[in-house]
Parts: sequence; C-alpha cells; structure tokens
Amino acid sequence: MTRTATPLRPTRTRPKTRAEFEAELYRWTPEEVVERRLLPYKSVAVLRRKCSRREIHHHNDGGRISFTADDIRRENERTAVAPIAA
Repeated sequence: MTRTATPLRPTRTRPKTRAEFEAELYRWTPEEVVERRLLPYKSVAVLRRKCSRREIHHHNDGGRISFTADDIRRENERTAVAPIAA
C-alpha cells in the first residue's frame, strides 16, 4: 500500500504592524544608509556619486537623494552573488 503525500497547510500571513507599515514609508538619507550599513558603501561621497550617475536605485525628490526600503532591497538583490553550484 502506497501513501500519497498530503498537501501542507497554507501558512497564515499576519497583518503588518504599525511600525512595519511606517518602516515601508520611511526614507533614508545617504548619510543614514552609510551609517547603518544598509548598502555596501563606506563613503557618503561614493554613494552620492553612484546616485548621480544613476548606477543604483534611489529617489531624487526635490533634488535630494533618498532611499526607501524597496530601493535598498532592490539594490541588495542586484549586487547579490549567486553560488556556482546550486
């Protein structure tokens, strides 16, 4: 007698908390990004230069460079290195 695999129960997704929701709306300055090490850049000047050359994801609202949580996620995904043998 063979057994068939039973499907796993779908995982429940919990609603976002207010802090998580507000974190999605927050915008970091280049100084904060470098200070908190959210991106792999050690200098604010290098980060600003890459933004002005449009080499990394960012927002340029009113001439000021800022980063959303989505910008940081996209930039981290872009610079990720995949293993050769997966």
